[in-house]
Amino acid sequence: MKDLIEQLVEILEDTSIPKNVRLKIENAMSALKEEDKEDCFKANKALQELDDIAEDPNIPSYVRPQIWNVVSQLETL
Repeated sequence: MKDLIEQLVEILEDTSIPKNVRLKIENAMSALKEEDKEDCFKANKALQELDDIAEDPNIPSYVRPQIWNVVSQLETL
């Protein structure tokens, strides 16, 4: 989970990311940081947020593969 959060932080540091996408990434990170839930529930909640982002036409094209990478890692949990 820590590695996935770090990857999302890297994406957030990009200033070309729209505000609505940043909010969804932050929500996904919050879901992954929840202490009282099992990993599969945290991953599922984060996946819901990230799936929306991956199809958002406003994100830069080079960010989309980074999002897909995180999504694929979450799907293996």
